[in-house]
Amino acid sequence: MSTYELPTTAWPSTYGDQARDRVGFFTDTSLCIGCKACEVACKEWNQVPEDGLEFLGLSMDNTGGLGADTWRHVAFVEQRVEVEDVEGLRWLMSSDVCKHCTHAACLEVCPTGALFRTEFGTVVVQEDICNGCGYCVPACPFGVLDQREDDGRVWKCTLCYDRLGDGQEPACAKACPTNSIQFGPLDKLRAHAERRVEELQGRGEERAQLYLEGPDDGIGGAGAFFLLLDDPEVYGLPPDPVDTTRDLGEAWRAAAGAAVTVAASVAGALLWGRRG
Repeated sequence: MSTYELPTTAWPSTYGDQARDRVGFFTDTSLCIGCKACEVACKEWNQVPEDGLEFLGLSMDNTGGLGADTWRHVAFVEQRVEVEDVEGLRWLMSSDVCKHCTHAACLEVCPTGALFRTEFGTVVVQEDICNGCGYCVPACPFGVLDQREDDGRVWKCTLCYDRLGDGQEPACAKACPTNSIQFGPLDKLRAHAERRVEELQGRGEERAQLYLEGPDDGIGGAGAFFLLLDDPEVYGLPPDPVDTTRDLGEAWRAAAGAAVTVAASVAGALLWGRRG
């Protein structure tokens, strides 16, 4: 069994004795029945506005994806399968959410401090501080963050920060009837997830795999990870997500070096011109 160490930038040192165990979501898509109870519970508890009840023609999906008014999104992927020369259809269902990344690019680019790391290791937007600049929107490698049309401020899943403070689990996990969405300390969730993958593979689900569970990916691991029955791309998830600010330090150093070189060249040219 693997041991996962997922340190989080500016946590827990920022909180000292008030820091709590890092918590998050494990979503076992093999248990999802597409009931959307998580979507409804999220909207009701967090007072997220209605985002349209339109028929999109995308299987049973009426929300389309995560956004400012959709903090939980249940994807329906219709997949053709062939069993014993008989062609059939199966649904791959998955409830998507903000990943609460270990290396959160959205937090790094926020100029106002509206995005912050909580004592639980999660990433939350403070709506009263957000100025609607939108820098975080393209910074997110998962396309989670979105601005509301009315005032331009950014909104996303808070992992029910207010409920955590009262010792309660997030509303979506509480409402899930099949326990597809599981909440708890990340180390315990990951140990359970490994056993679950082994169990499914033993049943013949050869493509069963964990997504974002460990610290070796481009975001240093996530606070919300998944058990998938096929490759991430099938679910509309990036196969190799990367912290978009990861190489900024090197880029700035290269730019500074180039500026120094240009300045030295200009100064040399001026000096040579005067001597001539």
